[in-house]
Amino acid sequence: MNKIPLFKIYWDEDDIKAVGDSIRRGMNWALGPNIEEFEKKLAEYLGVDYVLTFNSGTSALHSALMAYGIKEGDEVIVPSFTFIATSNAVLMVKAKPVFADIEEERYGLDPEDVKNKITSKTKAIIPVHYGGCPCKISELKEIAEKSNILLIEDAAESFGAKENGKLVGTFGDSAMFSLCQTKVFTTGEGGFMVVKSRDLYEKMKLLRSHGRAESMDYVSLGFNFRMPDMIAALGISQLKKVNELINARRKHSERMTILLSDVEEIIIPIFPENIFHVFQEYYIRIKGGKIIRDELKKYLAEKGIGTRISFPPIHKTKFYRETLGYNDILKNTERIADCALTLPLYPSLTNEEIEYIASEIKNFFKKAMR
Repeated sequence: MNKIPLFKIYWDEDDIKAVGDSIRRGMNWALGPNIEEFEKKLAEYLGVDYVLTFNSGTSALHSALMAYGIKEGDEVIVPSFTFIATSNAVLMVKAKPVFADIEEERYGLDPEDVKNKITSKTKAIIPVHYGGCPCKISELKEIAEKSNILLIEDAAESFGAKENGKLVGTFGDSAMFSLCQTKVFTTGEGGFMVVKSRDLYEKMKLLRSHGRAESMDYVSLGFNFRMPDMIAALGISQLKKVNELINARRKHSERMTILLSDVEEIIIPIFPENIFHVFQEYYIRIKGGKIIRDELKKYLAEKGIGTRISFPPIHKTKFYRETLGYNDILKNTERIADCALTLPLYPSLTNEEIEYIASEIKNFFKKAMR
């Protein structure tokens, strides 16, 4: 059995041709025709009016917070169980990330704890749709509306996921998606923002490109957060097959769950019927906790199987503890992070590879029992 990495990027000849055509055009590599076309295709898929591409999801979220006018003295509620960019974007506009705990069903923000964290300084909630699974977004939307605060979805990992048939990224006032290499479909790096407000859309366009207006005059401060044209060309090509990629992920996850369902030492999340999970990640929890989880990770690496711990809690990182002084206690976040392990899952994963992963997990626990 060859090594099985945590992820493999799916690509085909259409992707290569699309990028090649953009390069061979020999001009407008920074702001070419594929940018507008990609944004149009994304808007059509999601059923929204405004989409803006960026060079990363982090840049997109940073720009959105700036465009909303979130600033020093403001608070934004975020999970600690996420990639660090979710909370760092808040710091980039000098506001304060306030961590709320997650719930055990979907690993998203716990609506009840979010309620407890809202203060007069709270300007926004940024819930994360973790690993391809919608969080309890309808409940969070209701909380945001009642409290008159912004709801900005971090849908970085969950393009195509749905709750009650409604696509994530269309619940909030805006939503960020990532196109980094591990995502459901990818451009290597990149991201985009879904916005509902024309005013916000125009502000973010200026922030994305040095504050330059359509007139070519510079009317505000801005960044170089643009997505290159050849990246957008790749995005257009990848988007054409995204439903096939999602179906493959769901099929592989179903097979993995069947094979692992009799392993008593692990917990496989069971999701409610009203959600459509796209399985950007396949994750399990180890009942024995952190020590056993880490031993399993090491064992699988020795067997050529890549895994990942997603995510170490942000509030326990050195920067947030020592530099920023965070000392939160988030019981669910800390307990789940200590026992969660992400397994390989990607469209080109074979049944033989899935069976090998499952068999080695079983072998590990058999040896541990002995």
